[in-house]
Amino acid sequence: MTKIKTFSVEEIGSNARLDKFLAHKLKTITRTQIKKIIVSKNLSVNDRIISSPSQKVKIGDKIRFSIPESKNEYIKPEKIKIDIIYEDRDLIVLNKPAGLVVHPGAGNKSGTLVNGLVYHYKKNLSDLNGILRPGIVHRIDKGTSGLLVVAKNNLSHVKLSNQFSQHNIKRKYIALIWGVLRPLNGKIITLISRSKKNRQLMSVSEISGKKAITNYKTLKVFANNEIPKISLVECNLETGRTHQIRVHLSHKGNALIGDKKYGKQKIKFKKINKKFEKILMDFDRQALHAISLGFTHPSKNKQIEFVSKLPKDFKKILDILEKLTN
Repeated sequence: MTKIKTFSVEEIGSNARLDKFLAHKLKTITRTQIKKIIVSKNLSVNDRIISSPSQKVKIGDKIRFSIPESKNEYIKPEKIKIDIIYEDRDLIVLNKPAGLVVHPGAGNKSGTLVNGLVYHYKKNLSDLNGILRPGIVHRIDKGTSGLLVVAKNNLSHVKLSNQFSQHNIKRKYIALIWGVLRPLNGKIITLISRSKKNRQLMSVSEISGKKAITNYKTLKVFANNEIPKISLVECNLETGRTHQIRVHLSHKGNALIGDKKYGKQKIKFKKINKKFEKILMDFDRQALHAISLGFTHPSKNKQIEFVSKLPKDFKKILDILEKLTN
């Protein structure tokens, strides 16, 4: 059955927005979930359906909303190896390998990180994101490797999710790109929305979409007569939009090495070191690694940060670039 919640507004803070008021009032539901409840017209104030999260509330208002029951779906537990960096009673920090999908979706019902998490942790994961996404607070792309935090209970999930919403999470990525970014260090600020040409892709827009901010720093430029110009870049995210780094770097004209969606499908080289070309052709994903992750621990209330090593395939490209250009 659908869960129904009702209560009266007895006090409000300086900001009386409906979504913010409910996020403060309801400690076990994320603001994103609250927004979904409101826009799907499952909430009323004084018996009047409300569909805007920015609706103002006042003392005495009677709020009633329903939480739709999850569909009767099932996650098959699978014995998938999980590279755990840190774990306690509240959360798990893990290193996701490239090629592993985070959670089940269309065409991916098995073989995902979630299938492995359910096998190892059974029901000891948060359920705020539904049956198909137990514990999942955020995601990284299938072809991207690196750090993820997973929530083991709902309170931790809410607190971590709020840090992501408020852009308080420190996320650093390492990338290998074609060419040289101009300027070498800077900040990319755009709107990102669904591509009108291909709905599976994202694109930079001047008129619509969500604000996306990527800070970048060029760590090294590799160039000589044996290889094309390639740069090692560090990216720090202020926001976490879908495919954000890939879209921003492609927009600048410097797509990630190996990115089949946002880069060129085929690249022809006039002159290139054959050993390097072979390694490059064997690299079957985008050269992007989530190398560090920092946040405030949900129960200990202290800042913690984790760093992961570059995976072997990424390091292999980097090592030969260093060798060829030194």
